[in-house]
Amino acid sequence: MRPTFHFTAETGWINDPHGITYRDGGYDVFFQYVPGQTVWGPNCEWGHARGADLLSLKRLPEALVPGDGDDGIWTGSLIADEGGINRIFYTSVQQPDIGIGRVRVATTTDAALASWEKGAVLIEAPKDLDVIAYRDPFVFRDGNSWRMLVGAGLADGTAAAIGYTSPDLVNWDYQGPAVERSSSEREPVWMGALWECPQLIAVEGQHVLVSSVWDDDVLYYAGYGIGAFEHGHFFARTWGQLTFGPSYYAPSYFRDADGRPCLTFWMRHIEDAAAGWAGAHSVPYLLGIADGRLTASVHPDVYSHLGAPLSSSETVGTGAFVGVWSPAGERGRLEFTAEGKTVFDLNLVGAVMTANTGGSEPMTVPVSGPVTIIVDGPVVEIASDGGLLGFPIAGASEFVVGGDTSELEVRLWIGGPAT
Repeated sequence: MRPTFHFTAETGWINDPHGITYRDGGYDVFFQYVPGQTVWGPNCEWGHARGADLLSLKRLPEALVPGDGDDGIWTGSLIADEGGINRIFYTSVQQPDIGIGRVRVATTTDAALASWEKGAVLIEAPKDLDVIAYRDPFVFRDGNSWRMLVGAGLADGTAAAIGYTSPDLVNWDYQGPAVERSSSEREPVWMGALWECPQLIAVEGQHVLVSSVWDDDVLYYAGYGIGAFEHGHFFARTWGQLTFGPSYYAPSYFRDADGRPCLTFWMRHIEDAAAGWAGAHSVPYLLGIADGRLTASVHPDVYSHLGAPLSSSETVGTGAFVGVWSPAGERGRLEFTAEGKTVFDLNLVGAVMTANTGGSEPMTVPVSGPVTIIVDGPVVEIASDGGLLGFPIAGASEFVVGGDTSELEVRLWIGGPAT
């Protein structure tokens, strides 16, 4: 079963979103794409889609494909400079050592961001560090200059974001690690041995490093540090875990139409191999900071596609709906059934919610305040100020919701107004 409003490829494999750009009244989204198969392969391309919002994306021809010295084109970022030149900084990989990429640039002056010309390899992994993994450039403005962070893993188990600076986006100077953390450090949260997709962003006047947590070819979750970025170095005051469950990975930062900081995630294990597709992207999330934690709330664009709230003691939803659950006490339970069988249930005890699907280990997520529950065919996303939980389910065309439904407001997906 395919989701209604979570972005998927018609066929083939997708993973990381990146280069999300708002321009001319709509969003361009680029993403990792492997055509013709439902499992990941190193020969990734940069897929391209556009829509009035991130719930209304339509596929466009691929932006970058392997060849010309690239065996695979992995994650990176897109920058539009003041002169009208758009630049993609991407991870170029070559066999056999695909784990250590190179940073290459592609440029266009095409207003549709459709036709790109590959340029030079700008940066290779530094020789003064014992690097065993290197990828995912993230470029951002810092005063009158530009900065780049590249995710890295070192042989001693240290995760790092390697820093570079440039006056013109063409000539780049190596600055050494902008921030690093040993995989032996576990408190207050473990941040792995490699940072994939490290991104430094400003949220409510503070600097936040958001990254995917990786170790020994296992993908874990999105973690973050909150602190200050000074003179090319990030100093974390605290570390935290943003996502929980088996699905969320590879957060992609962007600013929305109103300039607000946001993230979209790759959602793993959302697939239909028989139909020939695998991978989905999450709904967009607005970022904030509350009680020293990074928070992610469902973007208002989602609600523009929903109908009026339903009123029922036993709520019936189509296969695509959004609910807001506001339990009155410290305990509560919701059960989501289809054709008389439980698909998943949610149990709240204190500040922890547990989700059960029956076919896997129970999943937990800390919660704070109202809880938003998104169900879209085979996708579930759960959001509160405590964190995000995402997981796959057996999709259904209709759900019955039982339990503490008097504390649940449900709105069905109706599509529109975006096209």
